Amino acid sequence: MLAPKKTKYRKWQTGRKNPNLWSKPDTRGINVSFGSFGLKAMTPARITANQIEAARRALTRSAGKGAKVWIRVFPDRPFTQKAAEVGMGSGKGDVAGYVMEVRPGRILFEIDGVPEALSRESLRKAGTKLPMKVRIVAR
Repeated sequence: MLAPKKTKYRKWQTGRKNPNLWSKPDTRGINVSFGSFGLKAMTPARITANQIEAARRALTRSAGKGAKVWIRVFPDRPFTQKAAEVGMGSGKGDVAGYVMEVRPGRILFEIDGVPEALSRESLRKAGTKLPMKVRIVAR
């Protein structure tokens, strides 16, 4: 799973869920830069490292050996979770994993080196593993 090697702060605060800020389109990482086709987020979501890995596996297995795949997102935000059946209080839970907050417009994956039909099918399969609506875009 993807995780940062080192972090400045072990636990982050949760952040707000204001829909006005949350669903504004992203301004960085919105163009297909490396490959021929990309998977673009259409709705906001938090993607966990496990979901990114599942999508990557689906993409690489479907595309085959000739494909070059780029992962354009990295989960650097820790999220915490308290153990099962633990009462309220007594501090914040332990770090359970890492997520990335994705806003609409962000390119998540890119692919090159395989025909268009196979690229689109591979990206479609990868998109089913993610907790948001996605669109396949060409360069």
